[in-house]
Amino acid sequence: MRAPLLELLNERKLLVLDGAMATELEKAGVDTANELWSATALLDASKKITEVHQEYFNAGADIAITNTYQATKQAFMKQGISADESVALIKQAVFCAQEARDRASENKKLLLAGSIGPYGAFLANGSEYTGNYHLSIKSFQDFHYPRMQALFEAGADLFAIETQPNFVEIEAVTELLERKFPKMTAWVALSIKDSKQLCDGTPLKKVVKYLDQFESISAIGVNCTAMENITPALNEIHSLTTKPLIVYPNNGDIYDPISKKWQVNDKAQKFSDLVPTWIKSGAKIIGGCCRTTPHDIREISMALTHVRSELTS
Repeated sequence: MRAPLLELLNERKLLVLDGAMATELEKAGVDTANELWSATALLDASKKITEVHQEYFNAGADIAITNTYQATKQAFMKQGISADESVALIKQAVFCAQEARDRASENKKLLLAGSIGPYGAFLANGSEYTGNYHLSIKSFQDFHYPRMQALFEAGADLFAIETQPNFVEIEAVTELLERKFPKMTAWVALSIKDSKQLCDGTPLKKVVKYLDQFESISAIGVNCTAMENITPALNEIHSLTTKPLIVYPNNGDIYDPISKKWQVNDKAQKFSDLVPTWIKSGAKIIGGCCRTTPHDIREISMALTHVRSELTS
């Protein structure tokens, strides 16, 4: 089994992840205030998706996450789109990222991670921040398989199993990865209640111990949380696994999952101030989640470049 993330990490020591897709699409005029969220752009604005990926690569990102967090066959079909066209739309998200990589690479290796958002994202009720939903292992797998298969067929380098708040779902997707996609690897980024618990209340010790046993899981970490939660979470996870740690928090603004609106937080800390601390706490792959921008990713990239130079000097 090839592990593209580990290969690139071995080469560069630290990696830069990209930032928010929806934020940049909204700036480009895409209306994301619906159940499909940023996946709406796959219907008629795919060029704008490619442009966002390009902006992040230009800002220094080593890895792009496909615009499939909320893009599932079930979500598209709920909007009256056929099953075949739904799968084609998921693949289109990979093609958009591939096009951006082809334009930006200049002989530099860049990775594309196929986003696997949680079932809670499909519910579109904010439950990716609570984990308060319940399906059987098989039902979770039936939900996730079509998207994973489409991303695999379209050429994603690995999966980004992200914003995961529900331990049963994590078990289901990991088992699906092992059983149906033996040539693929993934990272798992958790949605946490605090530094000790997954959003559904499962102790992080239990979650990380479970994930640590699988060779197919290349990295473990957290995303879509406030910046101040990152260091305590890293300190907890770092003691439980030898796998690389990945973090991509929100930019510090405050989200209301009911109104689906953000409130600007002028007191939010800067990535440049926090990245060195996160690296000392074990982070190897760093990027941004909701509301982050190419400016933030450039800031992270500059901070990592400085640390890389110290590691190789």
